[in-house]
Amino acid sequence: MRNPFAKRVDYQALDERELVALAKDDMEAFGELYERFMQKIYSYIYYRTGNAHDAEDLTAKVFFRALSHIGAYVDKGAPFQAWLYRIAHNLVANWHRDQGRRKIIALDDYVAHSLKSDAPDRLTEEREEQDQLMQALRRLPDDRQQLILLKFVEQMSNAEIGEIMGRTEGAIKSLYHRTLLALREEMEIDLTSDRNRRLDGSEG
Repeated sequence: MRNPFAKRVDYQALDERELVALAKDDMEAFGELYERFMQKIYSYIYYRTGNAHDAEDLTAKVFFRALSHIGAYVDKGAPFQAWLYRIAHNLVANWHRDQGRRKIIALDDYVAHSLKSDAPDRLTEEREEQDQLMQALRRLPDDRQQLILLKFVEQMSNAEIGEIMGRTEGAIKSLYHRTLLALREEMEIDLTSDRNRRLDGSEG
């Protein structure tokens, strides 16, 4: 029987490592970890699937798998969330394989810090730029899509991304620069073909 005079643990006041240690035997501690990281994991999965229903289902599977294996979890110095992201990444990869669907990142509302304006022509221009960025992103390899997602949506540092993707901070920095160059090239191709289409239309 639980001691009614025992001091109640303030789980919200505990840091991540303390919670993980407790969560091996304490469901309330795991519940606090769930509260802290559920929205981040859901957002990550949603932007990889573009589907709210599947994102909810996969998020539940991430935490069920984490709960099932937390007893064997070993703290090697990496953040606990890096472990959760790796579980999520593997589940999403399996989901894409099973569904045979094209990988989609729905980043419409998160395109990097564009200037806000009420001018209709500016809003139209922003939407076109977002659409072009989305098209260019979808043509990138999976690891580069993941990098852009973690960098701009989750706003993680290169070191944090490295923990999740299993690469050094230097390797992530290098991949990031190469990815930006590739994105720019893809967008320039889109802009050129757009321009050519408009010219063809005006001549017709």
